[in-house]
Amino acid sequence: MPIETTAAVEPSTAVVPELPQPVARVAGVAFHLPAETRDVAEVERDLHRRNPKVAPRVPMVSRLTGARTIHVAADDEQASDLAVAAARKVLAGAGLAASDVDLLIFASASQDMVEPATAHITAAKLGAACPVMDVKNACNSVLNGMEVAEALIGTGRYRRVLIACGEVPSRAVRWDVPDRATYALSAPGYTMSDAGAAVLVEAVDDAAGLDAELAGLAGEAPSGILASAFSAASRHWDVGMLPGGGTFNPRDPERSYFEIDGSRLREAFDELGPEVAVEAMAKAGVTWDDIRFVAVHQVAVAYLDDVFGSLGVPRERTIVTIADHGNVASATLPLQLGLAEQAGRLRRGDVALLVGLAGGISMGAMVVRW
Repeated sequence: MPIETTAAVEPSTAVVPELPQPVARVAGVAFHLPAETRDVAEVERDLHRRNPKVAPRVPMVSRLTGARTIHVAADDEQASDLAVAAARKVLAGAGLAASDVDLLIFASASQDMVEPATAHITAAKLGAACPVMDVKNACNSVLNGMEVAEALIGTGRYRRVLIACGEVPSRAVRWDVPDRATYALSAPGYTMSDAGAAVLVEAVDDAAGLDAELAGLAGEAPSGILASAFSAASRHWDVGMLPGGGTFNPRDPERSYFEIDGSRLREAFDELGPEVAVEAMAKAGVTWDDIRFVAVHQVAVAYLDDVFGSLGVPRERTIVTIADHGNVASATLPLQLGLAEQAGRLRRGDVALLVGLAGGISMGAMVVRW
Protein backbone atom coordinates (compact mmCIF):
# COMPACT_ATOMS: atom_id res chain seq x y z
CA MET A 1 0.00 0.00 0.00
CA PRO A 2 1.20 3.58 -0.64
CA ILE A 3 1.11 4.52 3.01
CA GLU A 4 3.20 1.49 3.97
CA THR A 5 5.69 2.16 1.16
CA THR A 6 6.13 5.79 2.24
CA ALA A 7 6.64 4.79 5.84
CA ALA A 8 9.23 2.23 4.82
CA VAL A 9 11.44 4.75 3.00
CA GLU A 10 11.21 7.53 5.60
CA PRO A 11 14.30 6.46 7.59
CA SER A 12 16.51 6.71 4.49
CA THR A 13 15.56 10.38 3.97
CA ALA A 14 17.20 11.46 7.24
CA VAL A 15 20.00 14.00 6.72
CA VAL A 16 23.38 12.60 7.72
CA PRO A 17 26.04 15.23 8.41
CA GLU A 18 28.88 15.01 5.92
CA LEU A 19 32.44 14.90 7.20
CA PRO A 20 34.67 17.67 5.82
CA GLN A 21 36.58 16.80 2.66
CA PRO A 22 39.96 18.55 2.93
CA VAL A 23 41.28 20.40 -0.11
CA ALA A 24 44.66 21.06 1.49
CA ARG A 25 46.93 19.51 4.07
CA VAL A 26 49.90 20.55 6.18
CA ALA A 27 52.78 18.76 4.47
CA GLY A 28 55.48 20.01 6.83
CA VAL A 29 56.38 22.43 9.58
CA ALA A 30 59.74 23.76 10.77
CA PHE A 31 61.21 26.42 13.03
CA HIS A 32 64.52 28.22 13.49
CA LEU A 33 65.72 29.72 16.77
CA PRO A 34 68.63 32.20 16.89
CA ALA A 35 71.62 30.93 18.84
CA GLU A 36 71.88 33.91 21.19
CA THR A 37 69.64 33.76 24.26
CA ARG A 38 69.03 36.11 27.16
CA ASP A 39 67.78 35.53 30.68
CA VAL A 40 64.60 37.58 31.14
CA ALA A 41 65.20 38.21 34.84
CA GLU A 42 68.72 39.46 34.10
CA VAL A 43 67.33 41.67 31.33
CA GLU A 44 65.01 43.21 33.91
CA ARG A 45 67.86 43.77 36.36
CA ASP A 46 69.79 45.53 33.62
CA LEU A 47 66.70 47.61 32.89
CA HIS A 48 66.61 48.69 36.51
CA ARG A 49 70.29 49.64 36.43
CA ARG A 50 69.65 51.80 33.38
CA ASN A 51 66.41 53.26 34.75
CA PRO A 52 66.67 53.02 38.57
CA LYS A 53 63.85 55.45 39.33
CA VAL A 54 61.40 53.84 36.92
CA ALA A 55 61.96 50.10 36.49
CA PRO A 56 61.50 47.94 39.62
CA ARG A 57 64.51 46.31 41.24
CA VAL A 58 62.73 42.94 41.48
CA PRO A 59 62.20 41.16 38.11
CA MET A 60 58.41 41.42 37.90
CA VAL A 61 57.80 40.57 34.24
CA SER A 62 59.57 37.20 34.39
CA ARG A 63 57.70 36.30 37.59
CA LEU A 64 54.29 37.34 36.28
CA THR A 65 54.64 35.78 32.82
CA GLY A 66 56.79 32.74 33.58
CA ALA A 67 59.12 33.66 30.70
CA ARG A 68 62.69 32.70 31.58
CA THR A 69 64.59 32.84 28.28
CA ILE A 70 64.30 34.72 25.00
CA HIS A 71 66.07 34.31 21.66
CA VAL A 72 67.77 37.28 20.00
CA ALA A 73 68.69 37.52 16.33
CA ALA A 74 72.19 38.64 15.42
CA ASP A 75 72.63 42.29 14.49
CA ASP A 76 73.06 41.42 10.82
CA GLU A 77 70.06 39.06 10.71
CA GLN A 78 66.75 40.27 9.33
CA ALA A 79 63.24 38.84 9.61
CA SER A 80 63.66 37.39 6.12
CA ASP A 81 66.83 35.55 7.19
CA LEU A 82 65.00 33.75 10.00
CA ALA A 83 62.15 32.92 7.63
CA VAL A 84 64.55 31.52 5.02
CA ALA A 85 66.34 29.35 7.60
CA ALA A 86 63.03 27.75 8.60
CA ALA A 87 61.83 27.50 4.99
CA ARG A 88 64.95 25.59 3.96
CA LYS A 89 64.32 23.10 6.76
CA VAL A 90 60.70 22.45 5.81
CA LEU A 91 61.56 22.05 2.11
CA ALA A 92 64.44 19.68 2.89
CA GLY A 93 62.17 17.64 5.14
CA ALA A 94 59.70 17.25 2.27
CA GLY A 95 62.41 16.49 -0.27
CA LEU A 96 61.60 19.63 -2.26
CA ALA A 97 63.46 22.58 -3.75
CA ALA A 98 62.45 26.23 -3.82
CA SER A 99 61.50 25.75 -7.49
CA ASP A 100 58.75 23.34 -6.39
CA VAL A 101 56.83 26.11 -4.58
CA ASP A 102 53.87 27.68 -6.44
CA LEU A 103 53.31 30.59 -4.03
CA LEU A 104 55.33 32.03 -1.16
CA ILE A 105 53.52 33.86 1.63
CA PHE A 106 55.57 35.81 4.14
CA ALA A 107 53.33 35.79 7.21
CA SER A 108 54.69 37.72 10.17
CA ALA A 109 54.17 40.67 12.45
CA SER A 110 57.78 41.69 11.71
CA GLN A 111 59.03 42.90 8.35
CA ASP A 112 62.37 43.86 6.84
CA MET A 113 61.08 47.25 5.67
CA VAL A 114 57.83 49.01 4.78
CA GLU A 115 58.35 48.40 1.05
CA PRO A 116 58.75 46.09 -0.77
CA ALA A 117 56.84 43.18 0.71
CA THR A 118 59.23 41.06 2.77
CA ALA A 119 58.01 38.06 0.76
CA HIS A 120 60.11 39.36 -2.17
CA ILE A 121 63.26 39.53 -0.06
CA THR A 122 62.56 36.09 1.41
CA ALA A 123 61.99 34.57 -2.04
CA ALA A 124 65.18 36.13 -3.41
CA LYS A 125 67.27 34.73 -0.56
CA LEU A 126 65.58 31.33 -0.84
CA GLY A 127 65.98 31.18 -4.61
CA ALA A 128 62.25 30.95 -5.33
CA ALA A 129 60.80 32.37 -8.56
CA CYS A 130 57.09 32.03 -7.77
CA PRO A 131 54.42 34.67 -7.00
CA VAL A 132 54.68 36.11 -3.49
CA MET A 133 52.68 38.16 -1.02
CA ASP A 134 52.75 39.32 2.60
CA VAL A 135 50.00 38.41 5.07
CA LYS A 136 50.19 40.49 8.23
CA ASN A 137 47.90 40.29 11.26
CA ALA A 138 50.08 40.56 14.36
CA CYS A 139 50.49 37.21 16.14
CA ASN A 140 47.85 35.56 13.93
CA SER A 141 49.85 36.15 10.76
CA VAL A 142 50.87 32.51 10.23
CA LEU A 143 47.40 31.19 10.99
CA ASN A 144 45.89 33.67 8.54
CA GLY A 145 48.59 32.70 6.05
CA MET A 146 47.42 29.09 6.35
CA GLU A 147 43.83 30.23 5.85
CA VAL A 148 44.79 32.08 2.66
CA ALA A 149 46.85 29.13 1.41
CA GLU A 150 44.00 26.67 1.91
CA ALA A 151 41.51 28.97 0.18
CA LEU A 152 43.75 29.55 -2.86
CA ILE A 153 44.52 25.84 -3.14
CA GLY A 154 40.78 25.18 -2.95
CA THR A 155 40.19 27.35 -6.03
CA GLY A 156 42.80 25.43 -7.98
CA ARG A 157 45.05 28.48 -8.33
CA TYR A 158 48.03 26.86 -6.58
CA ARG A 159 48.94 23.37 -5.45
CA ARG A 160 51.85 24.00 -3.09
CA VAL A 161 52.13 27.08 -0.86
CA LEU A 162 55.06 27.88 1.40
CA ILE A 163 54.29 30.07 4.41
CA ALA A 164 57.48 31.62 5.78
CA CYS A 165 57.64 33.63 9.00
CA GLY A 166 60.43 35.68 10.50
CA GLU A 167 59.83 37.42 13.81
CA VAL A 168 62.33 39.92 15.27
CA PRO A 169 60.25 41.77 17.89
CA SER A 170 63.28 42.22 20.16
CA ARG A 171 64.24 45.28 18.08
CA ALA A 172 61.05 47.10 19.05
CA VAL A 173 61.61 46.88 22.83
CA ARG A 174 62.33 50.09 24.74
CA TRP A 175 65.37 50.01 27.07
CA ASP A 176 65.49 53.66 28.14
CA VAL A 177 62.25 54.29 30.01
CA PRO A 178 61.46 57.91 30.97
CA ASP A 179 58.60 57.30 33.43
CA ARG A 180 56.40 54.67 35.11
CA ALA A 181 53.56 55.06 32.60
CA THR A 182 55.93 54.31 29.73
CA TYR A 183 57.41 51.37 31.65
CA ALA A 184 53.91 49.90 32.11
CA LEU A 185 53.30 50.03 28.35
CA SER A 186 56.77 48.65 27.61
CA ALA A 187 56.86 45.80 30.15
CA PRO A 188 54.99 43.16 28.06
CA GLY A 189 57.65 43.59 25.40
CA TYR A 190 60.43 42.24 27.61
CA THR A 191 59.24 38.69 26.88
CA MET A 192 59.31 39.23 23.10
CA SER A 193 61.60 36.75 21.35
CA ASP A 194 62.97 36.20 17.84
CA ALA A 195 62.31 33.11 15.70
CA GLY A 196 61.70 31.83 12.21
CA ALA A 197 59.01 29.36 11.17
CA ALA A 198 57.68 27.73 8.02
CA VAL A 199 54.57 25.76 7.10
CA LEU A 200 54.16 23.87 3.83
CA VAL A 201 50.56 23.53 2.64
CA GLU A 202 49.75 21.24 -0.31
CA ALA A 203 46.68 20.27 -2.29
CA VAL A 204 44.93 17.01 -1.53
CA ASP A 205 44.64 15.66 -5.09
CA ASP A 206 42.54 12.84 -6.47
CA ALA A 207 45.32 10.28 -6.14
CA ALA A 208 45.96 11.30 -2.57
CA GLY A 209 42.23 11.15 -1.97
CA LEU A 210 42.10 7.56 -3.20
CA ASP A 211 45.07 6.64 -1.01
CA ALA A 212 43.37 8.34 1.93
CA GLU A 213 40.15 6.45 1.27
CA LEU A 214 42.01 3.14 1.24
CA ALA A 215 43.87 4.17 4.37
CA GLY A 216 40.55 5.02 5.95
CA LEU A 217 39.36 1.49 5.35
CA ALA A 218 42.38 0.39 7.35
CA GLY A 219 41.46 2.69 10.20
CA GLU A 220 43.41 5.82 9.23
CA ALA A 221 41.56 9.03 8.34
CA PRO A 222 42.99 11.27 5.61
CA SER A 223 45.22 14.14 6.67
CA GLY A 224 44.17 17.69 5.90
CA ILE A 225 42.91 21.03 7.15
CA LEU A 226 39.44 20.04 8.34
CA ALA A 227 37.94 23.40 9.31
CA SER A 228 38.69 26.85 10.63
CA ALA A 229 36.95 29.88 12.13
CA PHE A 230 38.07 33.45 12.75
CA SER A 231 36.78 36.50 14.58
CA ALA A 232 37.89 40.01 15.44
CA ALA A 233 36.97 42.73 17.92
CA SER A 234 38.67 45.58 16.11
CA ARG A 235 37.42 48.28 18.48
CA HIS A 236 40.32 47.16 20.71
CA TRP A 237 42.96 47.93 18.05
CA ASP A 238 44.78 50.38 20.33
CA VAL A 239 45.47 48.03 23.26
CA GLY A 240 48.64 46.72 21.63
CA MET A 241 50.58 48.80 19.12
CA LEU A 242 53.87 49.40 17.41
CA PRO A 243 52.73 52.82 16.13
CA GLY A 244 55.79 54.08 14.23
CA GLY A 245 56.61 53.85 10.55
CA GLY A 246 53.09 54.28 9.15
CA THR A 247 51.08 57.38 8.24
CA PHE A 248 50.28 58.06 11.91
CA ASN A 249 53.93 58.49 12.90
CA PRO A 250 56.09 58.16 9.78
CA ARG A 251 59.36 59.45 11.26
CA ASP A 252 58.97 59.59 15.04
CA PRO A 253 61.62 57.32 16.64
CA GLU A 254 59.81 57.52 19.99
CA ARG A 255 56.87 55.62 18.47
CA SER A 256 59.02 52.77 17.17
CA TYR A 257 58.62 50.72 20.35
CA PHE A 258 55.88 48.39 21.56
CA GLU A 259 53.05 50.04 23.50
CA ILE A 260 50.94 47.30 25.08
CA ASP A 261 48.29 47.63 27.77
CA GLY A 262 48.53 44.12 29.17
CA SER A 263 45.44 44.24 31.38
CA ARG A 264 43.21 45.63 28.61
CA LEU A 265 44.55 43.06 26.17
CA ARG A 266 43.74 40.20 28.52
CA GLU A 267 40.23 41.57 29.12
CA ALA A 268 39.67 41.85 25.37
CA PHE A 269 40.66 38.22 24.78
CA ASP A 270 38.45 37.10 27.66
CA GLU A 271 35.59 38.92 25.95
CA LEU A 272 36.00 36.82 22.79
CA GLY A 273 35.70 33.56 24.72
CA PRO A 274 35.99 30.05 23.27
CA GLU A 275 33.33 30.40 20.55
CA VAL A 276 35.78 30.41 17.63
CA ALA A 277 37.39 27.14 18.74
CA VAL A 278 33.98 25.57 19.33
CA GLU A 279 32.83 26.67 15.86
CA ALA A 280 35.91 25.24 14.14
CA MET A 281 35.54 21.92 15.93
CA ALA A 282 31.84 21.73 15.04
CA LYS A 283 32.63 22.35 11.37
CA ALA A 284 35.29 19.65 11.49
CA GLY A 285 32.95 17.19 13.18
CA VAL A 286 35.33 16.51 16.06
CA THR A 287 35.06 16.63 19.84
CA TRP A 288 37.65 17.14 22.55
CA ASP A 289 38.07 13.37 22.69
CA ASP A 290 39.45 13.56 19.14
CA ILE A 291 41.91 16.40 19.80
CA ARG A 292 45.36 15.06 20.65
CA PHE A 293 47.28 18.35 20.70
CA VAL A 294 46.42 22.03 21.10
CA ALA A 295 48.82 24.67 19.78
CA VAL A 296 47.92 28.03 21.30
CA HIS A 297 49.53 31.45 21.20
CA GLN A 298 51.33 32.09 24.50
CA VAL A 299 52.03 35.42 26.19
CA ALA A 300 52.21 34.16 29.81
CA VAL A 301 52.15 30.82 31.58
CA ALA A 302 49.36 31.97 33.89
CA TYR A 303 47.21 33.06 30.96
CA LEU A 304 47.28 29.50 29.60
CA ASP A 305 45.14 28.50 32.57
CA ASP A 306 42.57 31.10 31.49
CA VAL A 307 42.59 29.86 27.90
CA PHE A 308 42.33 26.17 28.70
CA GLY A 309 39.83 26.85 31.48
CA SER A 310 37.68 28.61 28.90
CA LEU A 311 38.05 25.71 26.48
CA GLY A 312 37.33 23.19 29.23
CA VAL A 313 40.37 20.97 28.66
CA PRO A 314 43.55 20.40 30.68
CA ARG A 315 46.66 22.48 29.90
CA GLU A 316 48.59 19.24 29.38
CA ARG A 317 47.18 19.15 25.83
CA THR A 318 49.80 21.74 24.79
CA ILE A 319 53.54 22.37 25.10
CA VAL A 320 54.51 25.43 27.15
CA THR A 321 56.91 27.45 24.98
CA ILE A 322 56.70 30.89 26.63
CA ALA A 323 58.98 29.78 29.49
CA ASP A 324 62.03 28.67 27.49
CA HIS A 325 61.49 30.53 24.21
CA GLY A 326 59.58 33.68 25.13
CA ASN A 327 56.79 35.21 23.07
CA VAL A 328 57.83 34.52 19.47
CA ALA A 329 54.72 36.24 18.07
CA SER A 330 53.25 34.51 15.00
CA ALA A 331 55.99 31.86 15.01
CA THR A 332 54.45 30.43 18.20
CA LEU A 333 52.03 27.95 16.62
CA PRO A 334 54.52 26.35 14.17
CA LEU A 335 57.11 26.25 16.98
CA GLN A 336 54.72 24.24 19.14
CA LEU A 337 53.72 21.96 16.26
CA GLY A 338 57.37 21.30 15.44
CA LEU A 339 58.24 20.56 19.07
CA ALA A 340 55.20 18.29 19.37
CA GLU A 341 56.35 16.33 16.31
CA GLN A 342 59.86 15.98 17.73
CA ALA A 343 58.49 14.76 21.06
CA GLY A 344 56.17 12.21 19.43
CA ARG A 345 53.08 14.04 20.67
CA LEU A 346 51.83 14.69 17.13
CA ARG A 347 51.87 11.83 14.65
CA ARG A 348 50.26 10.84 11.36
CA GLY A 349 46.47 10.77 11.78
CA ASP A 350 46.41 12.82 15.01
CA VAL A 351 44.03 15.78 15.18
CA ALA A 352 45.45 19.11 16.34
CA LEU A 353 43.65 22.33 17.21
CA LEU A 354 45.49 25.57 16.46
CA VAL A 355 44.32 28.59 18.47
CA GLY A 356 45.62 32.02 17.56
CA LEU A 357 45.33 35.21 19.62
CA ALA A 358 46.58 38.52 18.27
CA GLY A 359 46.60 42.24 18.87
CA GLY A 360 44.01 44.15 16.92
CA ILE A 361 42.40 42.12 18.37
CA SER A 362 41.65 38.85 16.62
CA MET A 363 41.22 35.19 17.35
CA GLY A 364 41.40 32.18 15.07
CA ALA A 365 41.08 28.42 15.32
CA MET A 366 41.97 25.68 12.82
CA VAL A 367 41.46 21.94 13.07
CA VAL A 368 44.11 19.89 11.28
CA ARG A 369 44.49 16.15 10.87
CA TRP A 370 48.23 15.48 10.72
